[in-house]
Amino acid sequence: MGGDLMHDSDRKVWEGMLAHLRKHHAPICRQWFEEIEPMGIVSGSLHLRAHSALHRDYLRRQCADAFREAACAVSERLLTVQFHGPDEVPPALTKGAKPSAQPQPTPNGTPAHGNVIRELKPNRYESLVINPDYSFENFVVGPGNRLAHAAALAVAQNPDRVYNPFFIHGGVGVGKTHLLQAVCLRLYEANPAAVLYYTSCEGFMTQFFESVTSGEMSEFRHRFRDVDVLVIDDIHFLAKREVTQEEFFHTFNSLFQSSKQIILSSDAAPDEIPALEERLVSRFKSGLVAKVDSPTFETRVEIVKTKARLRAMPMPDDVACYIASRIDTNIRELEGAIVKLQVQASVENRPIDVALAKESLGEPFPGSGEPTIQVIIGMVTDFYGIRLTDLQSKHRQRSITIPRQVCMFLARRLTRHSLEEIGGYFGGRDHTTVMHAVRIVETRRNEDPEFDAVVRTLEDRSRAARGLS
Repeated sequence: MGGDLMHDSDRKVWEGMLAHLRKHHAPICRQWFEEIEPMGIVSGSLHLRAHSALHRDYLRRQCADAFREAACAVSERLLTVQFHGPDEVPPALTKGAKPSAQPQPTPNGTPAHGNVIRELKPNRYESLVINPDYSFENFVVGPGNRLAHAAALAVAQNPDRVYNPFFIHGGVGVGKTHLLQAVCLRLYEANPAAVLYYTSCEGFMTQFFESVTSGEMSEFRHRFRDVDVLVIDDIHFLAKREVTQEEFFHTFNSLFQSSKQIILSSDAAPDEIPALEERLVSRFKSGLVAKVDSPTFETRVEIVKTKARLRAMPMPDDVACYIASRIDTNIRELEGAIVKLQVQASVENRPIDVALAKESLGEPFPGSGEPTIQVIIGMVTDFYGIRLTDLQSKHRQRSITIPRQVCMFLARRLTRHSLEEIGGYFGGRDHTTVMHAVRIVETRRNEDPEFDAVVRTLEDRSRAARGLS
């Protein structure tokens, strides 16, 4: 297997890389990195073996740049890093063996176990990467997700036999993607040869239009219909896409009639997705529709502890409770808080305690309770120089839509109002409009530092003004 090519100096490089990654790339570090086996450095490449093909694929697609930087920094020379599965033998580490002319791929595009392998070029239409952390074992079950969790387990154990299709819906960041990927992981573990295609609705639409343009519809249909399991995240983006809905309708029928499992997630229930064809609504509802609600305080505490454990990060009970009490919007924000705390503890070389957590997250602003929507609207309208009637109108000018979206985003973030209640304040708009506004603001904040600073300022002012309305 090439173990005899492993030198102490190579092993020290790997140990130094782990320390470097923890210090300089804390957000990507996982507890299971300790299980990665260094195989040796040959011809300028460090070869690392992951303990499963899924872990290998995750490392290749999510961690390659950080590992390469760590390898160069620690070794003080130019190194590349190559990741391998548990039974793969890189030609460079094989003494006297000739690689086979062409390794036979498995249906998911990876080389068959036991083959001498070559690095494969990424397929632009390959499945979304599956996070090994998103297993059933790491999913925290609570009152808001118990039904969806039980149904997902049943589907993973008996695909196409219990609930088909399986449709999960709920707000942003409540654990839908975790459940989708948990099913994928369990199915893969049970049957590595199964053909499973996991993508987003945006991916489906993009591939569809590219295939129509390039005249490759037969390849597109083969990719989506000749599978054992099709998993699509955020299927609500089919809304108002008539041509794409037509294609997905036929894809759905083809899979269902062939007894293939279909798993979908959405921010809204099937009959609440705007402008979705009735025939698709009917098919989505023909299996099991399960809602995932926001986690309770107790569930959030356990989520914080679980996320920290996966990062090999100490998490005292009082710190977990503090984070869970400060962040009650969604799980993604909980994880963001954990990463921020981990980075600050590493940079300042301080133990993780409540004092550091308060510094990292920022102490709450003085005042009682949360800001009202009226306070938020007042802050935003003053800043942008518009009137409340403008926000409630049907106007779609950029000068009106941006402040309206910011108001909806802040109302969702800072108040306990439901999506429907928030939409009601802005001319009776429905909950999907509010969800869309939240996504637009989050995306623009990531891309536009100046806009992000404006939103932060308005959020701070709204928090500071709470209790004064």
